[in-house]
Parts: sequence; C-alpha cells; structure tokens
Amino acid sequence: MIIALAQINPTVGDLTGNASKIISFTRQASEQGAELVIFPELCITGYPPLDLLESEYFIDSVEAAVGALSKALPQDVGVIIGAPVRNLAATGKRLFNVALLLENGEIVASYSKQLLPTYDVFDEYRYFEPGDSCDIIEWRGVKFGLHICEDMWNNEENAAFHMYDENPVDALADQGAQIFLNLSASPFSSGKHDKRNRVIGETCREHGIPFVLVNTVGANTEIIFDGDSRVHDASGRRILCAPSFEEALLLWDTEKHYDVCPMTHSDIGDVHAALVMGLRDYFEKTGIFSKALVGLSGGIDSAVTCALATAALGPDRVVGVTMPSVYSSTGSVDDSRVLAENLGIEFHKIPIADIVEQFEVSLKPAFGGMDHDITEENIQSRSRGILLMALSNKFSHLLLATGNKSEMSVGYATLYGDMNGGLAVLSDVYKTEVYQLAEYINSLAGSDVIPRNTIEKVPSAELRPDQTDQDSLPEYSVLDTILELYIEELLDVDEIVNRTGYDQELVKKILGMVDRTEFKRRQAAPGLRVSSKAFGIGRRVPIVMRWHRNRSTINADVKDL
Repeated sequence: MIIALAQINPTVGDLTGNASKIISFTRQASEQGAELVIFPELCITGYPPLDLLESEYFIDSVEAAVGALSKALPQDVGVIIGAPVRNLAATGKRLFNVALLLENGEIVASYSKQLLPTYDVFDEYRYFEPGDSCDIIEWRGVKFGLHICEDMWNNEENAAFHMYDENPVDALADQGAQIFLNLSASPFSSGKHDKRNRVIGETCREHGIPFVLVNTVGANTEIIFDGDSRVHDASGRRILCAPSFEEALLLWDTEKHYDVCPMTHSDIGDVHAALVMGLRDYFEKTGIFSKALVGLSGGIDSAVTCALATAALGPDRVVGVTMPSVYSSTGSVDDSRVLAENLGIEFHKIPIADIVEQFEVSLKPAFGGMDHDITEENIQSRSRGILLMALSNKFSHLLLATGNKSEMSVGYATLYGDMNGGLAVLSDVYKTEVYQLAEYINSLAGSDVIPRNTIEKVPSAELRPDQTDQDSLPEYSVLDTILELYIEELLDVDEIVNRTGYDQELVKKILGMVDRTEFKRRQAAPGLRVSSKAFGIGRRVPIVMRWHRNRSTINADVKDL
C-alpha cells in the first residue's frame, strides 16, 4: 500500500481554505499512486481553534465543510482528516477531537482522541470529551492503529511519571495493529525533533510495528508547528522524513525497503527557521498589515529582529527606523543605517531629542525639581514608542517588538515604549541565543549582514551617559542560566544555587525581578514560542501574590504560625 503523509499549513478558522488545501494535496497524492492520504490533527479548523469551538455556528460550519469536502475528494482514495465532532450524549463536554476516515463521499471510520492535554499551551479538556474506546481500524486488509497526537506520548516506558492511566498505543498493539497512524498538532520547541525520534523509536521497538506521524506545519498566533512528519519502520529506524517548517507531501510504499533518512537538525537552525515562519504566518494569516516596522537602536536585538523580518517577508516589506536621542552614540546610528543597507530595506531617521525635551518641560512643574532617574529614561523609550505606533497606524505596518526573553523575564523593558508592538519576535529567545542567531544569520548570508560592531559592542539601552546593561543585570551568561532553570525547569532558589554555585542573594534577586514584573508581560505583545516554556498562554503566574519561592525559609515561616 502507498500511504501519503500530507504535512499542511492550515489557518485557524479558514474552513474553506483548509478544505481546499486538503483537496489539492489529496489530488497530488492520488496522482502519485497513493491509496491512503493522512492529514494532521484538527486540520479542517486549524490548531488551536480555542473558543471558536464554543460557537454553535462554527461547529455547524465545520460539519458543512466536512460534508462538502468528503464529496469533493477524489474517488477510491482513503483520506484521514482531523475535525471536532459533536458529542451527542447527554453528559460530558460537547465535542470530541476526532480523526475521520473519508472514502467515496462517506465517513467510513472514526477515532476520538483519548488523552487530552491540558497543560502549557494546551487546553483541550476545556472543549473536548475524551474518547472512551481504542479500536483498530481495518481498511483494505490492513489493521491501522489510528490515534491522535497526545495519545502517543504516554508510551515512554522508562518515564518516572505518567500523566494518564490509559496507554492507547499499547491498547492498539494488543488488538493486532499492523501500522500505527498518528495525526498530530505537535508544537515546536527547541529539541523537540530529537524527542520525537526517541519516543517513536522506542514505541516501534517495543511493539515491532511501523509508525507514521503526520504533524501540522505553520504558525497560528504564538504557537509554531514544525511539521517533522515521518515514518519509522518496525525496528524504530526513521526511514522517511518530511522537511521541517514547510509544507510537504511524503509517500511511503509499505512494501519497499528504505535506508535511514539522513536529514539532520541543528538547534539554532531550527529556532531561526521557526521564527522566520512564525513571523511570516502571523503577518500573512492576519492579513491586515502592509509591511513590518522595526525600531533600530543599533543593538543586536533590533538587528536580529529586522533580519528575521526581511527573511520572512522580503526587503520590500520591511521598514527600519532609527530614533537617536542625546545619549545615542554615532556608532549606533551608523550601525542601524549599515544594517538597513545590507538588508536592502526602507530606512528612516527620526531624532527624539526635541520630543523628550518637551516632555520634560511639561512635567517639570509636577516633578518639582526632583532628580532625574528611570522616569526620564523611560520617557525616551516611550517617545520612540509613540513615533513607531504613529507610523504603524498611518501606514498599516506591523510593529515588531524587539525585546528578548532575558529582558522580558526581569522587566528590563518599558511598558508603552520598547514593548509596543503587534508581535514580539524574540520574546522566547534568551540574550545569549540572540547572539547565536546573529552569527547564524551572517553565516547564511556569507557576510556580516548584521554589522560586526553590533555583535561585539557592549549591550546598552543608551538612555543615560555611559550606560550598559550590566549596570542593572549580571552577565547574560549568568542571567540566562538562572532564568532557564527557573522558567523552564521550575527550580526554586536553593535548587538553582546548588546546581550553579551562584550567590544565593543574586538568585533571589533575579527570581524576585521575574515575579514582580509579571504585570508587564501580561500587557506585552504575543510572542513566538520556541522553548518548552514561553511567556504567554502557556505560563500562568499570578500578578498579585506574596510567594517568594525560597525553599530554605518555608519551614521557618511555618514554625512561626
């Protein structure tokens, strides 16, 4: 049997567009001899549809789209799609997350997802009822172990903890499945490719059954899907693999022998590709912007953001603006201009000294002779924010916020200033990774598109004389280590100190800064997710709280009760 893996890029809510894409890919696969074509999880709606699923009108439209799609598909080809399906029982959530097998205008089989992830960016139990049966589907003489995304992730035999009692993969194997088929909407995060290799390889080796994974590709708001669809043989070898971060159609002849797929991945290369695709899809799928707009400071964050935007949209759809103040160095302005020239983008210079001076004149009576402090520094940032938003409004440009995850973590960013924007491209990329991205971008170009001076100079916000980032923060290599252990690994003060040997007071200070500035992040632009724990919908921390996260003082506090 020839099975086609259709790795497509759906858009949330675009039922007509998604259905048309399914028809197009099915026709291509059929022309190449495929008998069965498999599409990703919830491909008819796009993933995640969120509260669209609570709209009766939306679900009515989904049913109509599935009905029309089934009639429009080529005859004598089996097509498996993902769609929400109503739960007709008197109890339970009103929908199931379902894989539907369509053939000759009919739904000939279905499977309802059993394991519903409700953590991080996932909130499926908010909408879906878990499926209560796990039966193989026999079609054209082959017994398929059909399941959906999370259903495969409970099969890590050596895991210390399992989130669910059920293991659909084991249940399907026990019923005699000959091929595992998994429809996924599995988001990208750095290292996810290797994790899939491990989990699927272990599953195949445990059961002696080949495995087909069809994952969605593309980005919907902040969540990025890398595709990475593949086929593993019964021994666990990855024998066919689709390219990541692009649509693809992959055909597997179950009767043929294949060598191991040679495709390799690099973490920084994947992050770069993810950000480019995430930015492009945000821009294209929203469909409301004419160009992307970037405020250029001469620093590395804005330079990398601008280079990513140019890679995503092309130089004709990117605008760079430098806005020097009295504290801006000549080098920063020159580096911004050189970057724009290297990228071939539109470039403007709008000084802010007069604007900032007028703010200070207007505020002088209210401030009553108080010394200059961070207030005046933030006025500079907010003056730039006003200018950038004015350009965004006037020309329908998408303003890109340029702050990185290190800065966003500790609040080293100005509300209504440099945090302004419709999308935060680097908000899930630590500062040390931004430097890696800059070098990677230059290596792709074969030249210093991002000026060498931008990469090598000491980081500075240039909001006061001789300012550097390290006036307020530790070295970024130290800061990022602490932040990653806290945010991604969820360690507390004592555990971080024990792991790193860093000073306890420093660690307490950094974690306190993260906690205190949650109110800023709640007002930030949506950010592209490339790590296992990004700020946004996947990290829910209270703004109002008095939890200090210092394990060593807990017992002492309790004893005082």
